[in-house]
Amino acid sequence: MSDRVTTVATVTLSGAQQVLAAAVEHAATLDVPVCVAVADRAGNLVAFARMDGAPLLSAGLAQDKAYTVAAFGLPTHAWWDLIKDTPSLLHGIVKTERLVIFGGGVPLVVDGELVGAVGVSGGSVEQDREIAEAGASALA
Repeated sequence: MSDRVTTVATVTLSGAQQVLAAAVEHAATLDVPVCVAVADRAGNLVAFARMDGAPLLSAGLAQDKAYTVAAFGLPTHAWWDLIKDTPSLLHGIVKTERLVIFGGGVPLVVDGELVGAVGVSGGSVEQDREIAEAGASALA
């Protein structure tokens, strides 16, 4: 390889399906129907499921949560503390298309490297985060 090309690790379809299955299984134990989106390192959707009874609007939110994490490498719940005391960010960055600043999106990390993200929507913010973390732990 030259200094003009790099190789990066990213979640595969098989890995994404493993994350998806673990998240859906955890959501079922909580009796919370959700949408789960798994994105690769570049934010591209790799796997998606909408559980029976999950809110329709949650489909887009789950995908946007995964995209937000892939784009910045931060879990979505970390955003509020970063922007709450900076008015220009608080009132400006939240208008960025696809940016979600509340819980439910977490990174997929393997050997310390970001390889993708999982986004969950349909429950409370706390439930979405818990379900996303359960999915992510299946890959680690």
